[in-house]
Amino acid sequence: MRLLLVGYGRMGKLVERLAPEYGFEVVGHLDDTNNIGGVGIPSAPAADVAVEFSIPSAVVENMPKLAARRMNVVIGTTGWHEHEAKMKAIAIDAGIGVVAASNFSLGVALFQSLAEQAARMFAPYPQYGAWIHEIHHAAKKDAPSGTAITLQHGMQRAGYGHAIDVASNRAGSVPGTHTIGFDGPFETITMTHTNRDRAAFAQGALQAATWVHGKRGWFTIRDVLGIS
Repeated sequence: MRLLLVGYGRMGKLVERLAPEYGFEVVGHLDDTNNIGGVGIPSAPAADVAVEFSIPSAVVENMPKLAARRMNVVIGTTGWHEHEAKMKAIAIDAGIGVVAASNFSLGVALFQSLAEQAARMFAPYPQYGAWIHEIHHAAKKDAPSGTAITLQHGMQRAGYGHAIDVASNRAGSVPGTHTIGFDGPFETITMTHTNRDRAAFAQGALQAATWVHGKRGWFTIRDVLGIS
């Protein structure tokens, strides 16, 4: 299968390195040298799937052009989700398949499910306050992280109706650590996911690219992994 890389920073290069293990041939890559405003997409090589790891502002420029090329898309960029409804409508109108996720780690997807289960269990006990903390490398542009926001929304959907405080730090080269906690009068319960290597994100994105090939619709990493 043919893969187009949209965004060629650390994640794009890691996806390129691992792509052959998933049966993909990388046919091209676009970045800020050849794709400002999405200008490089119309003339890019034909591909079965495009993997988008660029910057938040570029997603809303790239998606309509990828949809016009009838390329399925995996979006790993975060910080653009206020435009999700519009991007989803574009994808559905074009008849393409899109997997969009704030985090493509398998462990994070399972962690999210555990967080929602915990929120459901703690919801009847208002004496326990909930919180989320995340830390990422200093170059990460959005704060709080897309994963932290996804965790918060998932916990709320699970029935936790009390406030969930979210805090962020940016320092050094941390790939990403997320902690959820519930604090009561006499005890604290925490769960933490710590990423040790960005390869977890690249592998998940490539797994999603394999899964979405030939599909139509808007999906998440939970659809890819079959997590209800």
